Amino acid sequence: MATPISATRRRQSAASHEGFLAHAGFRWLKVAGLMSVVAILIYLLIDVTPRPNGGSWYGYTLGTIGVLQILWLTALGYRKRAMTAGAWSLKGWTSAHVYLGLSLTVIATLHSGFQLGWNVHTLAYALMMLVIASGIFGVIAYATIPAALSGNRDELTQTQMRDGLRAVDRQLHEAAQPLSQDEALVVQRSLDQDPFGGGLWARLSGRYPRCATRAAKAIIRRQTGDRPDLGDDPLGRVDALLERKEALLARLRNHLRLRALLEIWLYVHVPLTFALIAALAAHVLSVFYFW
Repeated sequence: MATPISATRRRQSAASHEGFLAHAGFRWLKVAGLMSVVAILIYLLIDVTPRPNGGSWYGYTLGTIGVLQILWLTALGYRKRAMTAGAWSLKGWTSAHVYLGLSLTVIATLHSGFQLGWNVHTLAYALMMLVIASGIFGVIAYATIPAALSGNRDELTQTQMRDGLRAVDRQLHEAAQPLSQDEALVVQRSLDQDPFGGGLWARLSGRYPRCATRAAKAIIRRQTGDRPDLGDDPLGRVDALLERKEALLARLRNHLRLRALLEIWLYVHVPLTFALIAALAAHVLSVFYFW
């Protein structure tokens, strides 16, 4: 029979392995869903003409809730600096951030009364939807990419992969010494090129069309045929090393691509959030100024 202590430890262990989306049995999904359903039901059941909009009591109520939600959601960045356990752990806060953020699509839309136009109010709404969309991308990234990163690394760190690449480059430099001038020049291009250059698009896509290592292997392979293991033949040794380098480059480039995808959304999400706060302030001030 399990003791109370062992049962508690099992619950703590299960909670520690629980993802932020499923935190506390999807508590914040239920809260956000209930808020959205209540807001929709009230909108549908209110029998007034015209339908509720941003200037009605219903619109002001949802607007106030939405503003308070947005301000609270922006506090996640500050909250990340304080690691605590319990109901308001970072995992719980992140779970609430995701689901309450999604509920804003319902609350803000009903607050507007579906009345959109070319004004600061619609600008705030559009920026909010863009922030939510970038946040959805971030959730998908954090749910899928870490496992892909782990599988790609195969228990190697980024430093170890780079060290392995440098070791192959040293071997290539030595192996190319007996080659002809033209053949050695091909290998030298592979050694001289920055294999990770090409800008942000290359990093995110993992495509490097001007890869000197790939070009060098193709040229050498035309001379060795499909037999890179030619014993002590210098050209065969260079062929085998180029193939090994290309495989190392593919793994390291994929690692950097996944890392970039894991981080790039924040460079969109955070600036859009600040823009949203500014537009939201203009929206609120203009409403009360003309009220």
